[in-house]
Amino acid sequence: MSTSTPEESRSSDDHCTPDALLHSAPARDVTPEDLVMAAGRDVTPATLAWARRKLETEGRAAVEKLLP
Repeated sequence: MSTSTPEESRSSDDHCTPDALLHSAPARDVTPEDLVMAAGRDVTPATLAWARRKLETEGRAAVEKLLP
């Protein structure tokens, strides 16, 4: 069993990602294309229509439900 601390076991090039880079919410409004791609779907007329309906009913929360 190792007795080293987490800081001691990190390599010199290992670093933490800044918190500001971890958030998924875009700085601008979410487009239907953004929502379709966040859902992992192909951009088609049908998926764009689905995304428009989701954005109308849920707003930005629609994409936040898909991305952490």
